Amino acid sequence: MSGGGKLSVVGLGPGDGALMAPAVRAALDAAEEVIGYIPYVEMAGPFRADQRLHASDNRVEMDRARLAFTLAAEGRRVVVVSSGDPGIFAMATAVIEALHQGDQPGWAAVDLEILPGITAAQAAAARVGAPLGHDFCVMSLSDNLKPWEIVERRLELAASADLVLAFYNPISKARPWQLGRAFEILRRYLPATTPVVLGRDIGRPGERVIVTTLGEVHPEQVDMRTVVIIGSSQTRSFPRADGRSWVYTPRWYGSERG
Repeated sequence: MSGGGKLSVVGLGPGDGALMAPAVRAALDAAEEVIGYIPYVEMAGPFRADQRLHASDNRVEMDRARLAFTLAAEGRRVVVVSSGDPGIFAMATAVIEALHQGDQPGWAAVDLEILPGITAAQAAAARVGAPLGHDFCVMSLSDNLKPWEIVERRLELAASADLVLAFYNPISKARPWQLGRAFEILRRYLPATTPVVLGRDIGRPGERVIVTTLGEVHPEQVDMRTVVIIGSSQTRSFPRADGRSWVYTPRWYGSERG
């Protein structure tokens, strides 16, 4: 079989099948080959016995992208899976880069589509209300692919611009100090009462959501499976009837509506 293959790069959403886009589920059901990071391939099931799974480690994104094009160029129906949205710190970038850099015959003829998904930041925000209701910035705190000096500079600029911030890859065993440093930078620009949302494994077993403040949050509350949302000067929090908290950032700016 050669030519006419299809490659779908899909976002699984936060992990709850009910929050997966129908188009993503349809692509998974039609796939002959499913490629991705091991936990995300597991999350993408159930699969049929005739579907081949290619699960791999987290640091081989370009290898996965090239394998996907190779199989699709042979005429296979291929799906590359990411959690959340594939275009946000995920596999769509590697796939497009592989296509841009590659000169292999047949790759350009592959029917390529990117199917979006609900991000971790969106899922966590929805659990507490609407903290992303105004301008916001999404950042990865990992310095695996960019220098930490750039991370700090972007933190300073985003905080000085009074943007709500959502942190991906906030902390790991290899870099346990960086989240604390990020909090230090933000505390120069924002009051201690600024609402902070910690959302871990939203939509999955063991989900945990914490609403705290910039003055009280500490790195020990966070791991790599947590998304951290830090409000702007305009973000508000107030009690819910169930004892938890609502958090929102008004779409208007200032102390009163204009």
